[in-house]
Amino acid sequence: MSAAAWPALANDPVPPATGPLTASRPNSSAVLSEEELIDGCLQGRQLAQKQLYERYAARMMAVCLRYAQTTFEAEDVLQEGFVTVFRTLAGFRRECPLEFWIRRIMVNAALRQHRRNAPLVAVSDGDYPETLASDEFTFSSYAYGELLNVVQELAPRYRLVFNLYAIEGYTHREIGEMLEISEGTSKSQYSRARVVLQNKLARLQPPTK
Repeated sequence: MSAAAWPALANDPVPPATGPLTASRPNSSAVLSEEELIDGCLQGRQLAQKQLYERYAARMMAVCLRYAQTTFEAEDVLQEGFVTVFRTLAGFRRECPLEFWIRRIMVNAALRQHRRNAPLVAVSDGDYPETLASDEFTFSSYAYGELLNVVQELAPRYRLVFNLYAIEGYTHREIGEMLEISEGTSKSQYSRARVVLQNKLARLQPPTK
């Protein structure tokens, strides 16, 4: 992965409370382990289902916000993602952390949202620079909120490629298959997205120390 040095790659910062979808910590003192959480959900126990949602909703909302253009759209993706989580949990093989599995579901839900909206958000390649981004430029010194704002300003398909490559760690070949574009197109769109982000960030205040 040739990451853009995005901060906190493994765990997106939890966004501030924006509504009922941003969950708080479970109130029950009987906090379940991951295994107990999974087993309880598979047995239809409401406490386990509630704790699973509360444990991961805020972190998954942070993921959804990176792909969405609005908070409302991110909430739709989050809801769709959790419906899929509960519907397919029986197929989770427990070969990776539960959070990682849920995160992939959220990313796939975001991709489906993009496909539904794609005809409404077409963008000309002429709107994006041909210049390649400098390899020396990284985003690690900027605050998460600043980066999220500028990433959300990208055209949807460029935002998708940037997120999938720089944040999720997919290769350009994998991204090409996911988005039904060529590997070269993925590389080009990623580089153009980096140029746009670099130019936007340069107009902001100096990066945080």
